[in-house]
Amino acid sequence: MARFRNRKNKVFVKPAVNKRQRQQQQQLQQPTVDPITGNKIPKSFVFSRGKLPGPLRQLQMDLRKLMLPYTALKLKEKKRNTLKDFLNVAGPMGVTHFLILSKTETSPYLRVAKTPQGPTLTFKIHQYSLAVDIAQSQLRPRCPQDLFKNPPLIVLSGFAAADEHLRLTTTMFKNIFPDIDINTVKLSSCQRIVLLNYNKDTKLIDFRHYSIRLQPVGVSRRIRKFVQNHQVPDLRNLQDVSDFVTKAGYGSESEADEEAATVTLTSDLSRVNRASTKSAVKLQEIGPRMTLQLIKVEAGLCSGELMFSEFGNGGSSKKPSNQEDSKGQESAHIKIESEIFHYKRI
Repeated sequence: MARFRNRKNKVFVKPAVNKRQRQQQQQLQQPTVDPITGNKIPKSFVFSRGKLPGPLRQLQMDLRKLMLPYTALKLKEKKRNTLKDFLNVAGPMGVTHFLILSKTETSPYLRVAKTPQGPTLTFKIHQYSLAVDIAQSQLRPRCPQDLFKNPPLIVLSGFAAADEHLRLTTTMFKNIFPDIDINTVKLSSCQRIVLLNYNKDTKLIDFRHYSIRLQPVGVSRRIRKFVQNHQVPDLRNLQDVSDFVTKAGYGSESEADEEAATVTLTSDLSRVNRASTKSAVKLQEIGPRMTLQLIKVEAGLCSGELMFSEFGNGGSSKKPSNQEDSKGQESAHIKIESEIFHYKRI
């Protein structure tokens, strides 16, 4: 006798969602406007033009991690993609800035552009160090998992000159990261800092990326680890519990506290960093590190009037449109990490 299946009564089984998929779904809900300041949150693309060697490819990935969380970490590009393709994709995604790496026979270059109409700053990279090189040079490298959940703070030093190109550089780097309100910002979200120091004698910009770490003043390393790790200490070789405290070695810790800047916390950050207690602010470099030189400023997006040139032709000549923008009208084939850039069509 034949058996008939009732296709209407199908049992729906909800697919299991692992931890990684759950985190991606939460990242889809990232806001495009800051709820506190009301300003548009800047987002960026970090990509390259032309063929790059292996170290510069790694520098590109380090810059993408630096720009997290408002960037496309897994942006994939193809050789036939033109600058116009990236610009067409950037509009619906709310991308406000481009960071473009390139390499010539002499040296690598970094272009920082404001979309969609510019301006564009072109920097010559004199020296650079990758994040992995900096971590290998440190005795205790520090890079927690939640370090890149919030955007970094930006600190500009030495840009107080009255030159127009320096003021434009200051404005560009200020707007490439989200604004903060010092009255409402949470101290727990301030975990990274980007420092740009301009040397007026050499006309070079030192680009550094640090992680911010707080340590309570007057607390030894052994006690601090005991409170943080929730582990029972090994007291087998000690005569008394007081030996665990007195043998902790306050000398080296106190010397470090005197050198570092101390602040009084207004809120609790961890089990050892409590409100109304003094903590030492320490910076640890996480990379990448670059030495930049501003060589030209263009009014448009990688084209337009030459507003400044290190070689003395700024403001008098115009550069023709970028040739790669007019090559073909093919659609962009750019795969973008959907969990970072998500938008709804109204």
